[in-house]
Amino acid sequence: MSTSSIPRGTSVAQGDEAYTPATKSATRKALKRLLPFLLLMYVIAFIDRTNIGFAEESLEIHAGLSTAAYAFGAGLFFIGYAVFEVPSNLIMHKVGARWWMARIMITWGIVATLFMFTTGPTMFYILRFLLGVAEAGFFPGVILYLTYWFPRRRRAQATALFYMGLPIANIVGGPLSGALMELDGFLGLWGHQWMFMIEGLIAVVVGVVAFFYLTDRPAKAAWLTETERTELQATLDAEHEQKQETHGLSWWRALVNGRILYFCFVYFTIQVSVYGLTFFLPRQIAGIAGRDVGLIVGLLFAIPWVMGLLANFFSGRFADRSGNYRDIATVLLVVSGAGLLITGLLGNPVLVMIGLCLAAIGFCSAQPIFWNIPTSYLSGAALASSIGLINGVGNLGGFVAPNLRVWVVDVFGTESAGLLMLAVMPLLGALFLAGTRLFDAHDRRRGVTAA
Repeated sequence: MSTSSIPRGTSVAQGDEAYTPATKSATRKALKRLLPFLLLMYVIAFIDRTNIGFAEESLEIHAGLSTAAYAFGAGLFFIGYAVFEVPSNLIMHKVGARWWMARIMITWGIVATLFMFTTGPTMFYILRFLLGVAEAGFFPGVILYLTYWFPRRRRAQATALFYMGLPIANIVGGPLSGALMELDGFLGLWGHQWMFMIEGLIAVVVGVVAFFYLTDRPAKAAWLTETERTELQATLDAEHEQKQETHGLSWWRALVNGRILYFCFVYFTIQVSVYGLTFFLPRQIAGIAGRDVGLIVGLLFAIPWVMGLLANFFSGRFADRSGNYRDIATVLLVVSGAGLLITGLLGNPVLVMIGLCLAAIGFCSAQPIFWNIPTSYLSGAALASSIGLINGVGNLGGFVAPNLRVWVVDVFGTESAGLLMLAVMPLLGALFLAGTRLFDAHDRRRGVTAA
């Protein structure tokens, strides 16, 4: 596998002077119109994939799940998710985002609702796998969709705003899921049944709305002026043509390119730490607070994600202004690793919460900045397939994380060991992300200049 065909992720446009007033106006309108709705979709998606953390104890009681069965089922989501990421993104590239995003959201909402009928481990496993299949393509589809609307020097901010869905999902989803769990016994349903039913049906409704609300490309946007449509599309087309002239990878060559696989590994390390923490965080906070999982635990659960949300708000703007995406993302991954180390090594509840806040700040801010690196030099079907592959392989960390954490805890007999294992992953990711400087040196030797 050759890595020589992909140069470093530098900007096509080196500064704001490359963008006309109409282009800037169009991207501002797109931010205001598209990002809030995409953000809402991501919030719902993340709630529906992680709300099993609030149902863990109830499923153990009412569906007979062991801790190992829960961890295995939690991870199965990412198997179905990974397998169908690339084909889903290629389909969206062909048929457009509006129809495909609506299809994804409606089907995952239906599957998420069916979790209320879980009666045992086998059914839990099947539904988690199907939920991953149904949701496959949503996240990489949005990352691809943003390249249809935002030139590179506007894209990190847009991606960071979209990524605010991760902390918002935990800020909103924690109290919401905790409150729904307290409906236990109402109308003869257990708390987890209310939670799965209501949160799943919300996805179905928003999916229907998405079909009518989203716009596929700037050229079809009636809410832009003719000048804005023309000049924004011209800017995006110029970036696309420059990438094609310099790199020109087909979609299948992108899947076996060494640098794409390298980015898969970096993203994998991030996702191991994110999901290894998220799937067990409600129970961990309940243990710290000395309470059962419910509304109070949900509110405490939200604190780290509020901090992550605030950090995310500023990080994308700062990264776009500096243009130094790699180094900023590297530092943020170190911050998340340090937070997990604090959480694993110290027993004081206040210090543990500080560690969780640092971890969330790093997770929430590093990921959107990371995506600006691989998306900066590919276009078209190659971009669609590579985003799907990076996200799919990376999210296999969501399968590995809960099972690895349970195994480490069983071997060493302490929860701290599981947290320390998680802390290693973002630090490893930071090391490998910093190592992409070697790509720059290789490109300079080949005489490849910044795009």
